[in-house]
Amino acid sequence: MKLAKGISILGIIVMTAILGFAFTRGDFFVEGGKLLAMPWGIVSLVDLYTGFTLFSGWIIYREKSLAVAILWTVAMMTLGFFAGSLYAFLALQASHGDWRKFWLGNRA
Repeated sequence: MKLAKGISILGIIVMTAILGFAFTRGDFFVEGGKLLAMPWGIVSLVDLYTGFTLFSGWIIYREKSLAVAILWTVAMMTLGFFAGSLYAFLALQASHGDWRKFWLGNRA
């Protein structure tokens, strides 16, 4: 569990840095348009959002509150694996070392 927490913290740090870089240096609409103009750019986005959707399904399954699950899903779809890493870290903390509780949340 210690390794999983370390990986999730690393994800939070790396995603914070890269999102900060992109928001300060990039132009979302210009660069997004270029990405969508390339077949492999489209493949990458479909692949990414398939992963976001699967991860969000896990969040929805394990959360007791639908409102909380929806907020996390919106965060996942907009902030990507910054939100995913943060969610995983918080779930790891709340599980107190119990992998079953980590995966199943309140259903454990």
